[in-house]
Amino acid sequence: MIQLHRAIRRWLGPALCAVVLVHSIAAADEPAVDFNRDVAPIFERHCIRCHQASHREGELSLATADDLVASAYVVPKKPGDSYLLDVVTAKADDRPMMPKEGATLSKAELDMLRTWVEHGAVWPKDTVVRERAKADKDWWSLRPLARLEPPTLPDDAAQFAGDWSAHPIDRFVAAALVDKGLEPSAPADKRALLRRATFDLTGLPPTPEEIEAFEADDASDAFERVVDRLLESPRYGERWGRHWLDVVRFGESRGYERNQIIDNLWPFRDYVIGSFNADKPFDQFIREHLAGDLIGKDRPDMEVGAAFLVAGPYDDVGNKNPVAAAQIRADTIDEIIRSTGEAFLGMTVGCARCHNHKFDPIAQRDYYSLYATFAAVHHAAREVATPEARAERAARLKPLEAERAAIAADRAKLTAVLDERAKAHEAEGAKSWTRPRHSHYETIEEFAPVRARYVRLRFEGTDAANDPKREARLDEFEVWTAGKKPHNVALAAAGAKAEGTTKRKATDFARVYNVEVVNDGRYDQKWFVGGDRLTITLAKPQRVAKVVFSSDRVRGLAADSTQSTFVGDYWIEVSNDGQGWTEVAKSLDRVPPTDAVKQRRLLKLVTTADEARQLAEFDKQLAAVDRKIANVPALPDWWVGRTLKAPGPFHVFQGGDPQKPGEKVAAHSLAVLDERVPPYSLADDATPAARRIALADWLVRPTHPLVPRVLANRVWHYHFGRGLVDTPSDFGYMGTKPSHPELLDWLAGELVRGGWRLKPLHRLIMTSQAYRQASAARDDALAVDGDNRLLWRFSPRRLSAEELRDTMLDISGKLDERMGGPGFRLYDYKQDNVATYVPLDRHGPETYRRAVYHQNARASRVDLVSDFDCPDNAFSAPRRSATTTPLQALTLLNHSFTFDMAEAWAARLAQERPGDTAAQIDRAWRQAYGRAATSDELTAAQRLVASHGLRALCRALFNTNELLYVR
Repeated sequence: MIQLHRAIRRWLGPALCAVVLVHSIAAADEPAVDFNRDVAPIFERHCIRCHQASHREGELSLATADDLVASAYVVPKKPGDSYLLDVVTAKADDRPMMPKEGATLSKAELDMLRTWVEHGAVWPKDTVVRERAKADKDWWSLRPLARLEPPTLPDDAAQFAGDWSAHPIDRFVAAALVDKGLEPSAPADKRALLRRATFDLTGLPPTPEEIEAFEADDASDAFERVVDRLLESPRYGERWGRHWLDVVRFGESRGYERNQIIDNLWPFRDYVIGSFNADKPFDQFIREHLAGDLIGKDRPDMEVGAAFLVAGPYDDVGNKNPVAAAQIRADTIDEIIRSTGEAFLGMTVGCARCHNHKFDPIAQRDYYSLYATFAAVHHAAREVATPEARAERAARLKPLEAERAAIAADRAKLTAVLDERAKAHEAEGAKSWTRPRHSHYETIEEFAPVRARYVRLRFEGTDAANDPKREARLDEFEVWTAGKKPHNVALAAAGAKAEGTTKRKATDFARVYNVEVVNDGRYDQKWFVGGDRLTITLAKPQRVAKVVFSSDRVRGLAADSTQSTFVGDYWIEVSNDGQGWTEVAKSLDRVPPTDAVKQRRLLKLVTTADEARQLAEFDKQLAAVDRKIANVPALPDWWVGRTLKAPGPFHVFQGGDPQKPGEKVAAHSLAVLDERVPPYSLADDATPAARRIALADWLVRPTHPLVPRVLANRVWHYHFGRGLVDTPSDFGYMGTKPSHPELLDWLAGELVRGGWRLKPLHRLIMTSQAYRQASAARDDALAVDGDNRLLWRFSPRRLSAEELRDTMLDISGKLDERMGGPGFRLYDYKQDNVATYVPLDRHGPETYRRAVYHQNARASRVDLVSDFDCPDNAFSAPRRSATTTPLQALTLLNHSFTFDMAEAWAARLAQERPGDTAAQIDRAWRQAYGRAATSDELTAAQRLVASHGLRALCRALFNTNELLYVR
């Protein structure tokens, strides 16, 4: 019956309903039901999620009165004829047909809808129903930064007297503790404090000498001077640069199914480290990330910042299907939008791709305004250099290129003469082409039986049409015996061995391109990619009479596929000793497979010996000039992306589908912040440069409520192991609210007032008493605040994966402190159509640099580093996990790296304290823990060394909690 009602209504058409509904809208001066107050909230709660202008489930939108008129779902003043009421009341499977998801409408809501229809279904013309976010523009993170003064502590808070009342951060922390009746912890001892601060700012342990000096320094500003020293260390940028690389999902492979390595993205990593060391103002840092290639054109130190946009994964497979290609492109831009929103705004903007954000006040239009902003960005490498460097290189190349052009012109004159001569002799050549062309499916050459131990295929070029880059491929080569029962004696299974030249460099996927595949008896589209010859050595001399070879025996490839590329002209030769060769067959009497092969043959036919020598001389001269040109250093080629044309117009994609364009959009700021931050809105024809620069400038406006809050929280997070907001990249409804909102606003304000520089913020945080507290737990405080959100102590933390590896290198004396440049690899990289990363069993000295310089690839596993929770950089990692697993203990105890470092540490101890086991043990304790060994520890360690050697002791120390944890 419901379907019948719907069909009748559609047959009547929307016209009648439109007349009645619009009349009702116009005529009802004082409706019994207020639509905005009573009805719109029902649609917002239950309906608009699926039934909106950009996503019409069942071809119905409940966004505007016009939409409802067009659907004919409501007949004003006739509830019985209104299909909308049918679907929210008629039951199927014990519940109403609509809404499909979530709670059904209450009786009060159903009565309200019926009353609304009975009274004319009045819907004000200017009212649009939108999906309601759970947070609105007054959400805590979207409000203006509060200008606060640190609170004054009550007179009876004696436990916070002295230093706690002097430092502004401590006054905020103390106020929260007082409110919960908590007391702070005592100050940490100097050794623990120095170890904490040194790991915090540099990711490395302090030396025993640094600890001794600090413990002996009784000056009131001793710790402040330590902080200043650490902030000036180049190790600071390496440590805090690693934090930022986590946030911006920096990875040196492309991700997705091919996951090919990226060898020229490391300059971005060096730029990040250098920017932190230089304390570059973070507003400038953000502008360079989003538009460094535009505001710093021809300045590599700024251009490289824009590599942020293309530092994430992207699908480079491509697709000839335009629908699939459009979806891949939309996914690529989506990754940039999400990364930008989370890194700088701390908002999950990407959730508005298919519809308005479910939880935060971000409209789908906002998402697609960012889509318009980034639409011109493409993942790619390009030259990055100063104008001076470009001019210098051009000046060096100019005479060489002129010399090459002159030689090439002389050679072209001669080849033109030969080409004309070849045309005149084409008929003559054709007379000798008496056999059919050879075939990449199967080519057979039969000859008089001959005894041979060696059979060789020599070939010249390929059958590809005028493409010198194509390579000849062979999937199988067979040698058949003469006689009544011929059999293939070229098989590896028969004891034969295949050898061949190749133009291709040694590939990691050896079985795909290795010459051994040509005599494995299989036609599975694995190839030997040949250079100019293939030799089969038989197990013993045989009488042979036929060879068979191919590149696509199974006929599984298109004729023009690069993988079916076959040999051009060829010669079959045999030998008994591998020295003297006899030709038994050749292709020169076959029809040429392509015009390119035909032309090569004809040129050989008509070229005189003198002309051949002249061509060879030209080629020699060209090769010499090419070597000189190649020796001119190339300009840097970095993975920083390209900006191509993207003129628009741009549209909202309904349901996120590029094939369903909706309303037009242009680049503009997030609408929810228009009252907080001066907005921008660009014309449709705005350039890609203008779009990105406008976004970058908008983000760093002093009144922006999100960016400084997010950044200040990130700094706090890395100092304390937990942010004031525990979800550093989500300040929306689904994130956590701040534990100390006033402190967060004050810190954000200090950041902006301090010129967006981080080092003053570090000093401010680390010189607080909150930071200097001891880490010991207390039962009374645990009962009130078990997870230490109120900071009544300093929470211990385990070393990160990079800190652990760097510490082992540092303590053992093997740490290579060279900064910058291409990274090292802890895996064997295997590349074919897809990439594979196989962890190395042994880590050689070339890998002894800091872990930040490791060439981190996506979806790659690297033993020790991966086991200790180094995240996969396919996504942003604003927080590191700290799991405890058996695999960690097994790896740290038994990996070859641990044995190597223990051996090196033992050698270092023996050199620094020769001949004195007790002194060596004490030195090991000071290097590992920053303290002397106790008498019991010394006794136990001496027994271990006596039984198993100093290396065993060092290996054990690497596995202790006191080394693994910062307190």
